Amino acid sequence: MKQILLFGAGMSASSLIKYLLEQCDKFDWQLKVIDRDLELINSKLKGHAKSEAIVIDITDDSSRRTEIKKADIVISMLPAFLHVLVAEDCLDIKKNLVTASYVSQELKDMTADVEAAGLCFMNEIGLDPGIDHMSAMKVIHSVKDMGANLYSFKSFTGGLVAPEYDTNPWRYKFTWNPRNVVLAGQGVSQLISDNQYKYIPYHKLFTRTEIIDVLDYGHFEAYANRDSLGYRSIYGIEGIPTILRGTLRRPGYCRAWNLLVQLGMTDDSYSIEYSEDMTYRDFTNSFLFYRPQDTVEIKLAYYLGIELNSSEMHKFSWLGLFDDVKIGLKNASPAQILQHLMEQKMSLEPGDKDMCVMQHIFDYDHNGQKKRITSSMVAKGEDQTITAMAKTVGLPLAIYVKLFLNGEIDVKPGVHIPVMPEVYNPVLEELKEYGIEFIEEEINL
Repeated sequence: MKQILLFGAGMSASSLIKYLLEQCDKFDWQLKVIDRDLELINSKLKGHAKSEAIVIDITDDSSRRTEIKKADIVISMLPAFLHVLVAEDCLDIKKNLVTASYVSQELKDMTADVEAAGLCFMNEIGLDPGIDHMSAMKVIHSVKDMGANLYSFKSFTGGLVAPEYDTNPWRYKFTWNPRNVVLAGQGVSQLISDNQYKYIPYHKLFTRTEIIDVLDYGHFEAYANRDSLGYRSIYGIEGIPTILRGTLRRPGYCRAWNLLVQLGMTDDSYSIEYSEDMTYRDFTNSFLFYRPQDTVEIKLAYYLGIELNSSEMHKFSWLGLFDDVKIGLKNASPAQILQHLMEQKMSLEPGDKDMCVMQHIFDYDHNGQKKRITSSMVAKGEDQTITAMAKTVGLPLAIYVKLFLNGEIDVKPGVHIPVMPEVYNPVLEELKEYGIEFIEEEINL
């Protein structure tokens, strides 16, 4: 009986676990899930006969290694910084590893040793990164195969609330890690446009957006991800004149978010003393001029150069930035306070469903004719557990594990991401069965 060992039973693991349990029934495998929360594991396994719940401290080397030794393949859905613990054990014990996270420098440094050990460490096989790689490479390879010249590639992804449950003025609800949403874009975003390198600092990022349409789902606005340039070598398009990867939100979100950035509310570098006793109104006022004769609303509108009755002020008011409600977080950073407030207002409500949106735009020249392929995907969640985010992150990984264990995928040893046809073709094909499918449209330019 083959054993699959999974570290982490969080939100993104729901569809992964459900799929793997189905395969355990079909192929007589066993799934072991390790997490620090036994109740969480059991809520996902539901007493399945071919499963086992294990609670250990992930930093306990002896316990972790004992379980890895028993496995035929190891999956890590832990926070990214913990992958290295599992990876080092897998290398030493000689077990294959799969993650949905970006390849860290620590994993890159293991490449030669992983190859020498005859192992395969497959990473970045979730949504973004993951489905983005596979769906993009399928088109890029087809364009190359016809002898065409790809001169522009843009790719956008967003985790959003489904239109039927789009009920707040921000048109956004949390579908993944709230902290990552609040801190998104910090640093410098890098891209290339018509052979011109562009560097967008954080304080300008949310003013540099573009509007795109996705199938029948209307308008979205996109802001640039931190690093688009690195994907030139990953995708084998080193000389491309234009490449941009971005994040999708609904129109209006970025303009309002930019104002919070300008205020300093997304800063995570310092703590506010006695923040537990402040109200959210005090918090907002702490960033503004000292003018006791003016209301916080008037000072904020004046400081930001917006009207009192503007849509941005409406968003701030709805969020609760002017409420006389105590924050309750001790010595918190501005970003932590903002996140705490947003989680109260922007979490999915019972009955809500989420939506993942992805679109690639490929411009190429073939025999003197310029053409564009637009490849779009929209996936919706089923409920609060089988969310669109859980499906699009977990299912690609789960499908790969099944194919790998059954010997249906032959990947050479090394530290990989899923950019090769022998991986992306069967994974993308099976994803269609779960409503995760790309619609391609081609036009002449």
